[in-house]
Amino acid sequence: MLIIFLGVLSQWIAWRLRLPAIVLMSIAGLLIGPIFAVISPEESFGELFRPLVSLAVAIILFEGSLNLNFKEIRGFNKPVWRIVTFGALLAWAGGTLAAHYVAGLSWAVSFVIGGLFIVTGPTVIMPLLRQAKLKSRPAALLKWEGIIVDPFGALLALFAFQFVLFAEGDVTAAAFGLFFLASLFATVIGAGAGLGMGWMFERGQIPEFLKSPMVFGVVLLTFVISDIVMHETGLLAVTAMGMVMANMNITSINDMRHFKETMSILLISSVFLMLTASLSMDVLFEIFNWSIISFVLVMLFIVRPLSIWLATIGTDLSWQEKALVGWIAPRGIVALTVSGYFASVLLDAGFEDAELLTALTFALVFSTVVAHGFSITWVGRKLGLASAEDPGIIVIGATRFTTAMAKALYDMEKNVLLVDDSWGRLQKARQIGIKTYVGNILSEHTEYEVDLTPYEKMIVASETDSFNALVVNNFVPEMGRINLFQTALHQGDPDDFHSSLSGRILFTEEWNIHALDEKAEQGYAIRSTKLTERFTYEEFNKKWSANTIPLFIETAQGNIEFFTSDKVLEPKQGDTIVSFTGPERDSDRIQERLEMKRIKKDSQTKE
Repeated sequence: MLIIFLGVLSQWIAWRLRLPAIVLMSIAGLLIGPIFAVISPEESFGELFRPLVSLAVAIILFEGSLNLNFKEIRGFNKPVWRIVTFGALLAWAGGTLAAHYVAGLSWAVSFVIGGLFIVTGPTVIMPLLRQAKLKSRPAALLKWEGIIVDPFGALLALFAFQFVLFAEGDVTAAAFGLFFLASLFATVIGAGAGLGMGWMFERGQIPEFLKSPMVFGVVLLTFVISDIVMHETGLLAVTAMGMVMANMNITSINDMRHFKETMSILLISSVFLMLTASLSMDVLFEIFNWSIISFVLVMLFIVRPLSIWLATIGTDLSWQEKALVGWIAPRGIVALTVSGYFASVLLDAGFEDAELLTALTFALVFSTVVAHGFSITWVGRKLGLASAEDPGIIVIGATRFTTAMAKALYDMEKNVLLVDDSWGRLQKARQIGIKTYVGNILSEHTEYEVDLTPYEKMIVASETDSFNALVVNNFVPEMGRINLFQTALHQGDPDDFHSSLSGRILFTEEWNIHALDEKAEQGYAIRSTKLTERFTYEEFNKKWSANTIPLFIETAQGNIEFFTSDKVLEPKQGDTIVSFTGPERDSDRIQERLEMKRIKKDSQTKE
């Protein structure tokens, strides 16, 4: 109870304070474990401790492998493949040498842990990228490295472990060869399970309410069957299963969001606390040993930069991009959980120095999360790799009105992205040249397919009130409620939607998206009006208040401020008011033209 509660509580506090959850979980685990000795998970769970950790790691790796859709990396140039292949091998070699010569571990343990430390953790890197607002190319390199390399770190460590057993004479050459056959079997059974699940999903053989439990059960079954054939190959099986499902273009794969966000978060939080709480004070004191501190420094300042620089020789990366990618490599929860697993199997194999693996990994994870989390923005700016574009605006829901408003922002040279799950509704926006994305903004894949870092504000204006509330609630931790806007409710009682589930109401309470679209059909259009010394905001209201809906203003400094129900804007001279205005009368057009001529004449007279 305490482990689960504190794990979830740590996640919640991290969400509220916008801090890395792994830091808070580390503190919570240390407090209830070695510091105050409230619990000792390894003693409390007894023989269940290691099986629970193993099964949790299987679920975590499966979740990570579901992100390996190879279509998503098409078009990325040579540096991406260099980093995830040659760069990973160099990092493996460098980590092995550092673990042996600096941390003082045996060659066997160093070889295993060196393979695991190539991971950079997408669960940690994605929030950092949103925070730093890097340019597209360095952000893409860090993003895809985290997604691709993360599941394979455990596989390299698994291979290293089997090789160590062979080198130590614990297994024969035939048995070592059998490992490769067992690995092939694990790959086949994992791929078969993925194909089978995908086939059943696509043909409706599994009802919606059973999809997540079925996936959960099949993942564990695949893991255990593979492990029965040969221990440790279960990790390979579940990774293969996830990769196959990720590349089957399953229409309902996003429906597993509940499975991924509920089970994975619970397991990650619980296992992380279990592992940190299981540290003894002796091991904890070892973290502050000079050899471990030196190992962390070598990994940060030598192994990572050197592996990136060597791997990207002959590519078109600039030295600034190499420096940034070579510095940013936060290790995440997977690194710590899997290291705990390998620590136990290495200890069982007789490698006593493996007792330090969890402490060593914890030191590296904690150091990289803190160091990279607090430095990525500053380093990006100093190297000129932070996005130079003005903070952009995302518009959710492509209707007649939102397309017109997006065009007005586009004409002002603002960075605007229009998102809708219908290709047809985005057709007009594409023809205009506005950036569009076809998909659900709440989809897990959207986080990897669309770079949301350049966008500061979001307008949620779909035709479904409940969906608007879900989108707003989902993006509050990242953008802040002050930057989230939504159109007024169309149906139901406003009290049905608590303020914590809604963004700032655009325009006024009466103008929901359906009413705005109806006005668009009646001939209402977007109008831009610049305020001058003679034509003030008061004059604007007198002239256009009858059939005009003020939308937003572009200040003289180029900032966008939306009219909302909770704030009264006071446009000033030099600002441009963008409004939704009814069809003009001939007298209005003549009067406006005369006013423009008079302003031009006054300007020429002053010159």
